[in-house]
Amino acid sequence: MKSYNKNKKAIEFSFTWLFAVIIGTAILVLAIYAATKILSTGGAETSAAAAKEIGVLLNPLETGFEAGVSTSLSLPTDTRIYNGCDNFSGFGKQQIQVAQKSFGRFSEPSVNVSFPNKYIFSNETEEGKKFLIFSKPFEFPFKVANLIYLTSSNEKYCFIDAPENIKSELSQLKQENLLVANCSTSPEFIMVCFDTGTSCDIEVRYNSGYLKKNGDRLRFATDALMYAAIFSGGGIYECQASRLMQRAEELSSIYIKKANLLQQKDCNSNLDLLSLLNSFRSYEDSSDLRLLSDKAEEIEVGNRVSSCRLW
Repeated sequence: MKSYNKNKKAIEFSFTWLFAVIIGTAILVLAIYAATKILSTGGAETSAAAAKEIGVLLNPLETGFEAGVSTSLSLPTDTRIYNGCDNFSGFGKQQIQVAQKSFGRFSEPSVNVSFPNKYIFSNETEEGKKFLIFSKPFEFPFKVANLIYLTSSNEKYCFIDAPENIKSELSQLKQENLLVANCSTSPEFIMVCFDTGTSCDIEVRYNSGYLKKNGDRLRFATDALMYAAIFSGGGIYECQASRLMQRAEELSSIYIKKANLLQQKDCNSNLDLLSLLNSFRSYEDSSDLRLLSDKAEEIEVGNRVSSCRLW
């Protein structure tokens, strides 16, 4: 009988110990899960806040920041900036998502933060702690918008045999990852060649108005769109160009109304803005830019010599 009681106590003790281990493990698992969810949620909230802050920091570039000046965006941790573009309805939207590194891994991308008045040209994903930015106005023939070019400081570009106006502009810019000399032998650079050979990462046919990059052939008009094509992926470039043409179409309509008002005061601009508006309206992709560029240049010359200038 005594032996039975001893066995019973041993069984009770073993069961109690096993039960405690199971409960303790369950609590530990729940605690780890809760901590992970809190960190994940906190990381997502931080990334979303960072995306909004990036948009706010870019506001001066959109509203008259001096052209040809480079600025930087430094973040406390490794960050991925996801550039998104929506060209549906109205002028479309610039979208930004951010993911930041925490405990050795990147968080999930934040929710999309959208801006209707920004045009950021970059790769679909830019990664680093420091990002370099400059802006240039896109005039076609009137000013349409300021274009923003965003690159990671980890990416270095070498411009080979660029036209003098491009060399001068980049030299004055003094952006640390954009060089026009003493970089052609370094393997770390993305080689951007102008009308010379076919062995570079990006081949620019400057006078012909197109470039080749990653198998894509992208048409451009004006230096502003040339930079846009150099620094962005093909999908981003085409989407943002489409947004710009939608905005240009609306601006054409405004200038037509202005021309009509001036005509009532016996001041005739004699510009074929209706034809330009229809060209913007029928825009499909960058292959249409060559003809549009000729029409825009013709109207710009006409406006420049007109006694009733519209812009």
